[in-house]
Amino acid sequence: MAFHQAASPNRYMRQCDEECGRERGNPSEICSSCGPFDIPPKNAPIERLRRWRQAALVLNASRRFRYTLDLKKEEEKDQIRRKIRAHAQVIRAAFLFKEAGERERLGTPGSLPKAPTDGFGIGEEQLTLMTRDHDYSALQEYGGVKGLANLLKTNLDKGISGDDAELLRRRNAFGVNTYPRKKGRSFLIFLWEACQDLTLVILMVAAVISLVLGMKTEGVKEGWYDGGSIAFAVILVILVTAISDYRQSVQFQNLNEEKQNIHLEVVRGGRRIEVSIYDLVVGDVVPLKIGDQVPGDGILISGHSLAIDESSMTGESKVIHKDQKAPFLMSGCKVADGYGNMLVTAVGINTEWGLLMASISEDTGEETPLQVRLNGVATFIGIVGLGVAVVVLVVLLVRYFTGHSKNPDGSVQFIKGQTSVKSAVNGAIKILTDAVTIVVVAVPEGLPLAVTLTLAYSMRKMMADKALVRRLSACETMGSATTICSDKTGTLTLNQMTIVEAYVGGKKIDPPDNIESMSSTAISLLIEGIAQNTTGNVFEPESGGTIEVTGSPTEKAILSWAVKLGMKFDDARSKSSILHVFPFNSEKKRGAVAVHVGGSEVHVHWKGAAEIVLGTCSHWLDADGLVQPMTSDKADAFKKSIEDMAAVSLRCVAFAYKTYDLEKVPNEEQRVNWQLPEDDLILLGIVGIKDPCRPGVKDAVELCTHAGVKVRMVTGDNLHTAKAIALECGILTDANASEPTIIEGRVFRAKTGPERERIAEKITVMGRSAPSDKLLLVQALKNLGHVVAVTGDGSNDAPALHEADIGLAMGIQGTEVAKESSDIIILDDNFASVVKVVRWGRSVYANIQKFIQFQLTVNVAALVINVVAAVSSGDVPLNTVQLLWVNLIMDTLGALALATEPPTDRLMDRSPVGRREPLITNVMWRNLIVQALYQVTILLVLNFDGRSILRLKHDSREHADKVKNTFIFNTFVLCQIFNEFNARKPDEINVFSGVTRNHLFMGIIGITALFQFLIIEFLGKFTSTVKLNWKLWLVSLAIGLISWPLAALGKLLPVPRMPFGDIFMNLFSWRKKQDGEAMVPGDSTNRL
Repeated sequence: MAFHQAASPNRYMRQCDEECGRERGNPSEICSSCGPFDIPPKNAPIERLRRWRQAALVLNASRRFRYTLDLKKEEEKDQIRRKIRAHAQVIRAAFLFKEAGERERLGTPGSLPKAPTDGFGIGEEQLTLMTRDHDYSALQEYGGVKGLANLLKTNLDKGISGDDAELLRRRNAFGVNTYPRKKGRSFLIFLWEACQDLTLVILMVAAVISLVLGMKTEGVKEGWYDGGSIAFAVILVILVTAISDYRQSVQFQNLNEEKQNIHLEVVRGGRRIEVSIYDLVVGDVVPLKIGDQVPGDGILISGHSLAIDESSMTGESKVIHKDQKAPFLMSGCKVADGYGNMLVTAVGINTEWGLLMASISEDTGEETPLQVRLNGVATFIGIVGLGVAVVVLVVLLVRYFTGHSKNPDGSVQFIKGQTSVKSAVNGAIKILTDAVTIVVVAVPEGLPLAVTLTLAYSMRKMMADKALVRRLSACETMGSATTICSDKTGTLTLNQMTIVEAYVGGKKIDPPDNIESMSSTAISLLIEGIAQNTTGNVFEPESGGTIEVTGSPTEKAILSWAVKLGMKFDDARSKSSILHVFPFNSEKKRGAVAVHVGGSEVHVHWKGAAEIVLGTCSHWLDADGLVQPMTSDKADAFKKSIEDMAAVSLRCVAFAYKTYDLEKVPNEEQRVNWQLPEDDLILLGIVGIKDPCRPGVKDAVELCTHAGVKVRMVTGDNLHTAKAIALECGILTDANASEPTIIEGRVFRAKTGPERERIAEKITVMGRSAPSDKLLLVQALKNLGHVVAVTGDGSNDAPALHEADIGLAMGIQGTEVAKESSDIIILDDNFASVVKVVRWGRSVYANIQKFIQFQLTVNVAALVINVVAAVSSGDVPLNTVQLLWVNLIMDTLGALALATEPPTDRLMDRSPVGRREPLITNVMWRNLIVQALYQVTILLVLNFDGRSILRLKHDSREHADKVKNTFIFNTFVLCQIFNEFNARKPDEINVFSGVTRNHLFMGIIGITALFQFLIIEFLGKFTSTVKLNWKLWLVSLAIGLISWPLAALGKLLPVPRMPFGDIFMNLFSWRKKQDGEAMVPGDSTNRL
């Protein structure tokens, strides 16, 4: 049963996900212990998604399943991808065949196509054909990459000029970097889908029949009211539903476009600038590094150890190495290793990626665990409502055709042999519409869609809080997060790095850029190593303006220091040539470059984590520039310097080099696999880089701890630096903490699985961690039952981001690979934004619970009133039109008002939401029962004794009944309006705090009250109501108003901590056990 999801003794245990094959065993298996409405938050198997759809009671499938994954489309996607790839191959083959035939006919094999006349030396077709075919011979005919750059009027070093006129000219000549997107669904489609609700169709048919019969029996002037009012009410419900759904769809579309808007660096006018992927043009020079997405088709200009993952295009997870002999790069692929520069030759629809994306419609559908659980709740309520409606239908029909139903004037409605067929059919249709309307109210179609509404609202607001949601389920899962494994650099710190300490020549340099304290040999070697062993860049304007340094924050800090030491970047790079590069590796924590400095001399420069580089050094360069052996005392002195810098939160980077003989360097073909020598290095210097803590991080960490979310730091920096920053941020409170509270990645990695699980709970800081260590920690914590959020920015973080319950990628420093593996992108790389995401996650869950409490109160009250009245008197006080209005208040307007409540600080006073906690808590049951009991009691008393209570005994019976029923309807609606305030704060006595700040809530309350007044006073013909005098209005208001103090008193009633569902289950199992033992013969000691 959807109401009482099994609660575990450990509230965070993921009881079902592993059992059902999500993380352990076969993912396709479906375990019988899992309810059909339980799915994991990520990577749910198709079978489990299909299972809950089959179990759900649905009246309008197209609407209910609109924001769920289209299983048919998902299965077809791979087929479409394969077809497109095959199609592109066919296009290539056709072009080649055609070109070969033309060359043979002209007798000019291999001749270059005629130069176009649009100002460039090559046209769009020739470029597209060459790039798609990976035609190396055509590239050579154009003069290689340099010749191609000349034809495209591009400077390979400085790029294009990048002014607006040139960009426009290139877009006109070679196209734009966008592809045709399938248009979003129009409002008419949403209108059509809203019309497909089975109950509304039945009501519309009944309205038409009633309209025809009414006009025939009572004439056009009076006979159209009954049928016409039902039809009008149905159309109003359809319109409001369609408008609400359409607005949500537009929000999701806008967010989807934001997700696809990648920002990248290009070289224009000699400077590296950041542009949107949509602004890329043919002829642009694009620097590529690990984790980047190739933004267009292109040719490699230069690169080092560049490896591309082409699986997104070829379907094969194979990394391809790129060099001058294999220079073609395909759009949409990812850089797996190395770095380089590319010349863009095709964009948008002219690339295979563009063709692929244009052919596959972006499916924004994705069900979330909460949405599926709500489908379970809706199904259960729907089945109950359906049963009630059938009972009402049977009772009313039996009473009608046996002559027990009477008109307001006391006359019998149906007399066998006397009542005309038309009147009998009309009477039966009225009964049918009443029963069907009960189904409309009882089956909460809007309940699962309320999740989508609150998620759409939350996603839009989270953008303002610097969080871009990529996966809907992450929004709600974040509310259950029990631990956050956070990076240090850029997330907890500002990522604004500067070198504040330096040790060169075996002594401390103060200030660190004091060149007079360094030998010329040391400065020369440092500049050479820094200039060549970098992915950054230094732009010096010819006019002599401010120098611009680009690259990662660490690279910028080191390059800026080198500039202060006298480095002229371009000159330094031109003095030596790069032979081979070992890109910085997060596993080894260092990177290297081999450069030919002249003659037979080669220098191999290493840069990386200070203690690791120091460990590979056998010599050091002294203050006079002379090489000295690394004695144990000197090594200890350097280690002490590193520890001193780390203790004051500095990142320590060391520089070392080694001379090498050119003759020993492998030739170009074998150089790809050349392992650069990393032993017997000469230490040049060690620097300490300051990266201050972000303002507000300490408060954010304290807030997390208060909210029951443990923050852990996982960093590649050494343990001393990590410990110092953790103390500064408030993650670590004990300065004397030891293992396993603070631990090195290699120590954790070396332990067995069970050992890792034993200590994972205690780990607060992990230093010198490799990405694989982060993954192991995530797995250990998940196995312990934690809901884990992980931050990451590098491509190597992708496995951990994917494995975590919530993967949080960094928007500024994060690579495209990390972003694609994540669920949420933190746009400002700030830990405080992560905490805001936790608040929003809890808010989603809280808002859904508010809406459930409100809707169930209306459901219970409306059903009980109509059923009791129907069974006892054969009449229902709330007719079809009135119930449709109530349904509109309850479903669409109620969801809008309650599902869009902004988060409050009080949410962080609670513990994380347990995965298996029931959706309807004991507090909600208490509130619901108190309000429903009050409403049902008042309205049933009015229904059976309303004439005397309202002093209507002197009026005619027909008029008295109309006034009584109108008063019941008016009081019922006003009770819902007042109860909407109660639903805002299920566990707080003051339900008005912050209400005026929620303009949407106040607006909906105002609109509902206004329409209710108009319905009663001016639309009586449509709703079968009469005008009420001011006294009855005041009484209605007073009855509704009592729900406020009643709710406050109700909240003083204590409720058990164990969910009611579990109490009943335990009671049932205890009784079963008792009965079983009673049947066993033997000694009484065997019994309880």
